Amino acid sequence: QVQLVESGGGLVQPGGSLRLSCAASGSILSFNVVGWYRQAPGKQRELVASIFSGGVTNYADSVKGRFTISRDDAQNTVYLQMNSLAPEDTAVYYCNARKYSPPLSYWGQGTQVTVSS
Repeated sequence: QVQLVESGGGLVQPGGSLRLSCAASGSILSFNVVGWYRQAPGKQRELVASIFSGGVTNYADSVKGRFTISRDDAQNTVYLQMNSLAPEDTAVYYCNARKYSPPLSYWGQGTQVTVSS
């Protein structure tokens, strides 16, 4: 059973930065895509950023230019560097790893990010 463990969340002031980590129990390269999602109170979970096994990355329009997703294959970890944080970035952030064949999807437990002065 694959386990994903997120860390790095916390309370930060507007304009600040945080780096989230998603550590996998197995090889991160075994997944076709790893993504960071977030869910704010009363809202649906949304995709923030994703990185494919070949290294291609995608971002939601709301975080482009502020967030960067990256991967450390040796550490089996995917990171989300978040800069210029704003109150609307407040949410629980989840890591998701997916395989296409067979179709499998794994979620982490989530880490809270709160942006407030």
